[in-house]
Amino acid sequence: MKILAVCGFGVGSSMVLKMTLSKVVQEMGLDADVQNTDIETAKATKADVYFTSAELAEDLKNSTSNPVIPIKKYMDKTEVRNALQKYLDSKKA
Repeated sequence: MKILAVCGFGVGSSMVLKMTLSKVVQEMGLDADVQNTDIETAKATKADVYFTSAELAEDLKNSTSNPVIPIKKYMDKTEVRNALQKYLDSKKA
C-alpha cells in the first residue's frame, strides 16, 4: 500500500505527517510505503490513499479517484490511526 502525506511545499507539515503515519503503520503492523510530497507532485503521483490538510483536500480530490483524508493534528497518532483504520475498514466493505 502506498500512502502519501501532502502539504503545500512538501517539506514541512507533510514531513511531520509522514513521521506520524509511519509510526502508526508500524504499530498496526501494516505493509505500507509512506512518503511525503507537495500538492502538485501528489496530483501526478498514484497512491492508494492521500493524507493532507482540510485546506488542500478538495483540490487534491479533484485530481484523483482514490481517497483523500484530511487530518487536523498532524502529530496526533490517535487521529491518524483512526483515519487510517476507517480507510482500511472501507476497503474491506
